[in-house]
Amino acid sequence: MPVKHISILVPQEAVPASIVDPRYMFTVVNQFFEEMGEAPPFHVQLIGLTNEVVLNKGCFSVHADKLTKDITSTDLIIIPAISGDIRQTVELNAAFVPWIVDQYNRGAEVASLCIGAFLLASTGLLEGRECSTHWIYADEFRKMYPTVNLVDDRIITEDQGVYSSGGAASYWNLLLYLIEKYTNRQMAIRASKFFAIEIDRKSQSPFIMFNGQKKHEDEPIRQAQEFIEKNVSEKISIDELALRYAIGRRHFERRFKKATNNTPVEYIQRVRIEAAKKKFENTRLNVNEVMYEVGYIDVKAFRTVFKKITGLSPVEYRGKYNKSMARV
Repeated sequence: MPVKHISILVPQEAVPASIVDPRYMFTVVNQFFEEMGEAPPFHVQLIGLTNEVVLNKGCFSVHADKLTKDITSTDLIIIPAISGDIRQTVELNAAFVPWIVDQYNRGAEVASLCIGAFLLASTGLLEGRECSTHWIYADEFRKMYPTVNLVDDRIITEDQGVYSSGGAASYWNLLLYLIEKYTNRQMAIRASKFFAIEIDRKSQSPFIMFNGQKKHEDEPIRQAQEFIEKNVSEKISIDELALRYAIGRRHFERRFKKATNNTPVEYIQRVRIEAAKKKFENTRLNVNEVMYEVGYIDVKAFRTVFKKITGLSPVEYRGKYNKSMARV
């Protein structure tokens, strides 16, 4: 098995764990191979723009093994999660961009972890491609990179050697995916057991909390959103909303979609399902009782929409997140 050179970037304002964790996983897999009397498959290095990078307001300092100018060829670039003001952080790390693009053009693959997707997108390598990132930053990502196809619910995306992962700890699943790709299934399973990670997890839907997208300048649409949220149990028609805010229906739908990235119907569904999730988490109401309280009267329709949005059935969701119900 040819040795793969793994370059883990050390950006300014990086999340320290997302530097340490991939390094740990690849080196542990090296140990697995050595225990079997085989050569380790990975050469892992931390790559920086400077020799030392101070993170978390001085709490941590990371020493880079090499600088980008010293690396002429690599096989995989890992972009860790970043933090702080995202636009400023991307600008702080702009000097990485030409090196990443050059290495990709030379045949390297590139993987971003969590909101490292913002730095990856700044390279232009995601133009017209699918991407994952932390669900809570989805709206900001779409504003900054409107030509990238952000896939909200997916934990892993892959497109022509460019990878990205969903929110927070879900990057472990991308790391497992890369371990399997570069070695084999057996090694990925062994790594998943060592790190106690559920292998082949594909969706972050159960973790998404829908707060609406109100960071826009369309005041009538913002008022319509608030009306929907305050009347979650009521039957609300699109015609009623358009009339209430004195906008023609087709124009209202276009404006609503542009402002929120959801159609009015999708928005109503997501608001209702978010309300249902909270009731399943915090009350002992059964499925039918919750269904009625959030404005549904058809059990099949409620279950279908709930599973589409969360990835779980109402009963599965309640069992997973409501401790009192789990003990029953």
